[in-house]
Amino acid sequence: MAISAADVMKLRKATGAGMMDCKKALGEADGDFDRAIEIIRERGKLVANKRADRDATEGAALAKVSDDKKFAALVVLNCETDFVAKNEGFVAFTKKILDLAIANKPADLDALKALDMDGRPVEAHVTEQTGIIGEKLELSAYETVRAEDTIAYIHPGNKLAAIVGFSKEVADGQVAKDIAMQVAAMAPVAVDKDDVPAEIVEQELKIAKEKFRQEGKPENMLDKIAQGALNKFFKENTLLNQVYVKDGKMTIREFLASNDKELNVTDFKRYTLNA
Repeated sequence: MAISAADVMKLRKATGAGMMDCKKALGEADGDFDRAIEIIRERGKLVANKRADRDATEGAALAKVSDDKKFAALVVLNCETDFVAKNEGFVAFTKKILDLAIANKPADLDALKALDMDGRPVEAHVTEQTGIIGEKLELSAYETVRAEDTIAYIHPGNKLAAIVGFSKEVADGQVAKDIAMQVAAMAPVAVDKDDVPAEIVEQELKIAKEKFRQEGKPENMLDKIAQGALNKFFKENTLLNQVYVKDGKMTIREFLASNDKELNVTDFKRYTLNA
């Protein structure tokens, strides 16, 4: 049967699939619009299965805050190539998932994947887009921060994003942005030294001891020397103790205090596709 251009455009608008894919699906479905949609979705599952073992290391890392600024979310949608990652449609699809996360505040990644998007779970849409785009797609990360005030930062190129929570409303928006950019640039492991996971502390002490042992330091001095190395690690890798990148004469703790003595960072999350 003849397939009209209007039908092709209607199917393309409904699925996001290419013109030729839509025309082919309508032909296979003998013009049945609903069946054509199913054919495109089935193709997505087939392509997803075929490409399951591919590496999806490119993608988009996006972040956003809620209207009341008390909730921030970060999502990462992976693909196989940088070409797809830069595609406006791919970025728009990632933003749609992020908007859904902001609106619904799911508890974790699995809950985000299960959220209803236009009548079907988010995960089903990701699979469908795999068939449309022709690359493995994976919704790989979802992070959140809840606080009295939050900010989101996306580094140009959508490869790096960060979200930060504060103890109170930040009067100067530039201060909040500078903290988010610090998190993005310097990749701290925790807000302060007491927040560093015990396993990381143990590992750093172990590495330091072995290093100084190899350098011939006395065995009875290793604990003390390793503690000094750990303190250096805290200074370089915890946000409040890091040197402020825009002013090497002060720490982030001092920068916050210089703007508002009651202001503090309560939490942050960071994700990069550049590693």
